[in-house]
Amino acid sequence: MKVVNKTDFRENLKKWFDLVIDDLEEVIIKRKDNRDLVFISLDEYNSLKETCYLLSGKNREIIMKSLEEAKAGKIH
Repeated sequence: MKVVNKTDFRENLKKWFDLVIDDLEEVIIKRKDNRDLVFISLDEYNSLKETCYLLSGKNREIIMKSLEEAKAGKIH
């Protein structure tokens, strides 16, 4: 994860965009008053959203039950 101030980020957009897309890097953009941002690729964002969905509600219960069954050797 890289950290950059907003001035450098703004002056070197292509560099930071390429780093995020090509190297799968996250970039923290430092701002005043601790109002920082994290810059990530759309693919990484979508992956995070999917993970949150899968680990919430009924999905989480099903996944956890399956893991318990697998650990107990009850795999079909």
